[in-house]
Amino acid sequence: MGSQEQVLWLFDNTDSTLWQLLILTLPKPKHANILVIGGGPGGSYAATVLAREGFDVVLLEAAKFPRYHIGESMIPSVRFYFRLIDLDEAVSQHGFLVKPGAAFKLRPTLPEGYSSFTALGMNNTSWNFKRSEIDEMMLRYAEKSGVKVFEQFENNDPAKRPISAQWKCTPDGSEGITSFDYLVDASGRHGIMSTKYLKNRKFNASLNNVACWGYWKGTERYMPGTERDSAPWFEALQDETGWGWFIPLHDGTTSVGIVEDTAASLKKKQDAKNANNGAARSQKDHYLLQMKLCPGLMDLVGDAELVDDGKNSSVRSASDYSYTSTNYAGDHYRLVGDAGAFIDPLFSSGYHLALTDALSAAVTIASSIRGDVPEKDCIAFHDAKFSLAYTKFLIAVLSCYSQIRQQNAAVLSDINESDFQRAFDIINPVIQGRSETPKDQNLTPDEVEKAMEFCLPLIGLGPAPPVSRLRSVSCGLADPGADQWTAATRLSCQDGTG
Repeated sequence: MGSQEQVLWLFDNTDSTLWQLLILTLPKPKHANILVIGGGPGGSYAATVLAREGFDVVLLEAAKFPRYHIGESMIPSVRFYFRLIDLDEAVSQHGFLVKPGAAFKLRPTLPEGYSSFTALGMNNTSWNFKRSEIDEMMLRYAEKSGVKVFEQFENNDPAKRPISAQWKCTPDGSEGITSFDYLVDASGRHGIMSTKYLKNRKFNASLNNVACWGYWKGTERYMPGTERDSAPWFEALQDETGWGWFIPLHDGTTSVGIVEDTAASLKKKQDAKNANNGAARSQKDHYLLQMKLCPGLMDLVGDAELVDDGKNSSVRSASDYSYTSTNYAGDHYRLVGDAGAFIDPLFSSGYHLALTDALSAAVTIASSIRGDVPEKDCIAFHDAKFSLAYTKFLIAVLSCYSQIRQQNAAVLSDINESDFQRAFDIINPVIQGRSETPKDQNLTPDEVEKAMEFCLPLIGLGPAPPVSRLRSVSCGLADPGADQWTAATRLSCQDGTG
């Protein structure tokens, strides 16, 4: 085949069986009505919605799917987004492990708090999953919906305004430029727009963490035989430097990870090196030692075996530094998911936030193209929607970190309370994603206000502003030197935009 052709093998992964073997010779993309950079959940979802609305959509993905990615649990709000594109049934039937809720052990002297998904009905569950499988399912569904998908196309840089993107096709080394009318940046933590063009990424020093994790076979389950059976377990490290996760998966393995403050992790490793005559502790040894700071997690691991990944290592690690951007939309472009902001994996919010942003990006682009809403108003809506969803989760995460870092203090509970259940009952509308999905008959605006009023004083912010202004709190949190409400006042959106 010539350099201007690419072979696409189309599969229907909604049931993990071959749908159709079809060889298409497509010219490498020169122009797209809408260009989506990134084939992760946010990019695939936005592309699918737009293609189903009849738009010409090209998606460039740097990797070849399936590809490994950490992040193996989601919250029940994602089912609303899946239903919207007729994908919920396929995901439900794939075989992922059903997630009925999640348990959080934040003080060694108190029982865990539990966020029950099934309290609102047995259809309000979500899943623990392997990202390689669900991400490919979504990308192939986008392809089946009419999106022109080009894998192994590395995007180099969007031209100014932006109006085009340079790319390189890694299999044959060819390069080219694709012009477009609208851009969806779903490039993940690379954040092509925010880091290369806008240069507006701001890091949150309160969540400068590092994660290490591995996969185990033969673990126990959390509360087997009950309605909580196989729920993930999250537990604070007893030295107050972070927390651990325990997430069972449908392939019989369990993902077990540690999230630590970066400075604390480096100090532990240096102290160990000094105590061992200059010999550095291995990543695996460090990981296993940190796990011992989570007794409940260790009980669940039991006599399980750590699985080797086949690449001379059984333990992976990655930076886990939280960040935001000062804006998430502009003239003919939208940012989605990690391309715009990343919080922390504590409440498994990544998929929810990516799909929330993706739907907003798709709706505002469609509205702008059709002339239903002026582009400037579409920009304002997406910026507000992204910011509000992100900030509510950020506040909830930081409030729990306040407890993790002060385990001898009653932060999330009153002094006379014997557990954290009241706290989790209050913040459930946020950490289950219910405040972002429409027509939740069980949710009132007062419940969201109550959740924020509960959390904000715990992180040193108060009194709480209206929820409609919370979208801007993240700017102040990312800049510890800023007055707590100056950014909120300057960047606040009008009531009701969330």
